[in-house]
Amino acid sequence: MRESHVPMPKIAQKTLLTWMTLLGVICWLWVGMAHAAADGPETNSAASLRAKYQALAPQLSNNQFKRPLYIDSVETPSQLRGDVYALVDYPFAVVNQAFNDPDHWCDMLILHINTKYCHASTNQAVSLLEVRIGKKDYQPVGQASPVDFAYRVATTTPEYFDVGLSAKTGPLGTSDYRIRLEAVAIQSDKTFLHITYSYAYNFSGRLAMQAYLATIGRDKVGFSVTGTTASGPPDYIGGVRGVVERNTMRYYLAIDAYLGAESTPPAQQLEKRLQSWFTATELYARQLHEMDRAAYLDMKRREYRRQQAPQ
Repeated sequence: MRESHVPMPKIAQKTLLTWMTLLGVICWLWVGMAHAAADGPETNSAASLRAKYQALAPQLSNNQFKRPLYIDSVETPSQLRGDVYALVDYPFAVVNQAFNDPDHWCDMLILHINTKYCHASTNQAVSLLEVRIGKKDYQPVGQASPVDFAYRVATTTPEYFDVGLSAKTGPLGTSDYRIRLEAVAIQSDKTFLHITYSYAYNFSGRLAMQAYLATIGRDKVGFSVTGTTASGPPDYIGGVRGVVERNTMRYYLAIDAYLGAESTPPAQQLEKRLQSWFTATELYARQLHEMDRAAYLDMKRREYRRQQAPQ
């Protein structure tokens, strides 16, 4: 039996929606990683990633995504983490060139529905990404939440790379954002990707997440299958891990859309990326649908123009 809910006063609803917008921002930062310091040399190696590719062969070849993709997520009392493993149909050299440049990361990140702005710069030989994230509608940059990342290339070789982003603080009691992307060549025309993201949260962040999951996020689900419902369809994971998995998928689809436009003439690349990202998300509408295509394209074209304006 579904529990009944007493309607909240309008003022309370407005306050909660403000928190929910920021929570969407937090969850998008689908995109943190496990601490690089905790990773030993063997973990950060081409051989290790290839071994993972072999171990995941059954999941990559048979899954609900209809593509070679595997998602996992972990929740602890103070941290949230997600992992995506995916085989993409692009040579390693193409992937390496695309994501060993912080400017390219901004062009990829802006595809996500919650990314409002991204600007790459260099300060004393350190590459920085100034990111602003917010609600799913167009909004002024000043109203979006800032998350400033340091960009670092840990390893790059002709067949393997490992790059990362890190931010000390985020909105709503969150901190220690870590983003990691590693890739290894598979055959001559394919690349195996591993994307990891994580962030820490304090007591206020946990309360905000609980409020989201009890209200407008109550019926949203992720991708991991926990069983089947009485009528037969898959029963997908919900809660915090569901939130993480939705945004992990959005991030992976942004990477794939960016790579798919690399062979397109430069003047046409943005449009191809936007169209590809939205089309891909609609394949998983149960989890990812938020707005119609026209609204998404209009918002993102405006945000991209703003992002390209002189600083």
